[in-house]
Amino acid sequence: MRIGLTGGIGSGKSTVAAMLAQRGAVVIDTDAIARRLTLAGGAAMPALQEAFGEQVARPDGALDRDAMRGRAFADPAAKQRLEAILHPLIGAEALREAAAATCRVIVFDVPLLAESAHWRSRVDRVLVVDSSAATQIERVAQRSGWTRDAAKRVITSQASRSARRAIADAVIFNDAIDIAALDAAVAALWNLWQPLTQIPVEQ
Repeated sequence: MRIGLTGGIGSGKSTVAAMLAQRGAVVIDTDAIARRLTLAGGAAMPALQEAFGEQVARPDGALDRDAMRGRAFADPAAKQRLEAILHPLIGAEALREAAAATCRVIVFDVPLLAESAHWRSRVDRVLVVDSSAATQIERVAQRSGWTRDAAKRVITSQASRSARRAIADAVIFNDAIDIAALDAAVAALWNLWQPLTQIPVEQ
């Protein structure tokens, strides 16, 4: 069974991914794949430097992610060029990792799943982790190097909450609940989808 997991920045998606992994799922993190592709010597770096110039690389040869993020937010055309380079490489690597997995449950952690129509055809179910914008901003602002204004810009650039919920087979509303309640919601969904996986239900 292939689950597409998505949610806006600060929604708690990564926490839910970890909870699914604890229950035996293999989690394929597309953000982690993107980071590997943009390390020094990464497969994406030649095309990125050709498209945006040598200055997009830090002195160590890796992508200057902060500078690239700012450029993409400021210039829609730059964002499209960036995605045209990265998304096919990310998708190919994610599918390669899935093909090598032996677990019966594979979770694709895809922040931009709602924006990428081809991902819907790659998964059996879509799970959306949803939070209010105010909660997202508060969580992100607590991260190192982030401000509330930066969080707001990212939220604005992502698919709307309603757009994500529209593609969901299940939604976990992660707002004003504690970690135990979130884990209980994940457990309930995991057990609900067990007949589709033929994995013994967690006791």
